Amino acid sequence: MKRTLCVVTIAIVLAPSLSRAQSHSSMPPNMTHEEHLAQMQREAAMKQRGAAAMGFDQDGVTHHFLLTRDGGAIRVEANKPSDDASRDAIRGHLRQIASEFARGDFRAPFATHAEAPDGVGVMQALKSAIKYASHETPAGGEIRIVTGDKEALAGVHEFLRYQIREHHTGDPLDVPR
Repeated sequence: MKRTLCVVTIAIVLAPSLSRAQSHSSMPPNMTHEEHLAQMQREAAMKQRGAAAMGFDQDGVTHHFLLTRDGGAIRVEANKPSDDASRDAIRGHLRQIASEFARGDFRAPFATHAEAPDGVGVMQALKSAIKYASHETPAGGEIRIVTGDKEALAGVHEFLRYQIREHHTGDPLDVPR
C-alpha cells in the first residue's frame, strides 16, 4: 500500500512538469535557456496579438508566405477541415487585409508584430504599383500580391520574408526560378 501511495504521489507531483515539457519546443542550437524562454514569450505574445488582430486562434491555422517572381502570396488555412468558423474568419480577414493593404494601411501587421514589418514603408510609398487580390481556398484563403515595379517587388519580398521568419513557417526565403 505504501509503495502504491508513493508511486501515485510521484506521478501527481511530476505530471505538471511532464505536461509543460511536452508543450515546450526544443531549444534551438546556439541559444541559451534564457534566450529560448524569452523567444517563446515573444512568440506567445505575437500569437495573442495576432488572434486579436486577425479574429481567429493562431494555433488552429497555418500561415504560408510565398515569394514569386512578380510578388507573392499570403495563404492562411484552418488546420481542421471541419473548422468552419476559422475558415470563414480567415476568408473575411484576408478580404479586409487585401483592401487595407491596397490603401497602404498596414495597421493589422503592426498590431500582430508590435512593430512595422520590413518592406512596409516601400509598400506604402508604392501602393499604386502593387495589386492585391483575395480568393478563397477550400480551408481558408489567399491574398495574391502582384507588381511590375522593381522597387515595389523588393518591398513585397522584404515583407514576406519578415513574415516567414516571424511566423516560423519554413517557407522558402528565395524566389523560385
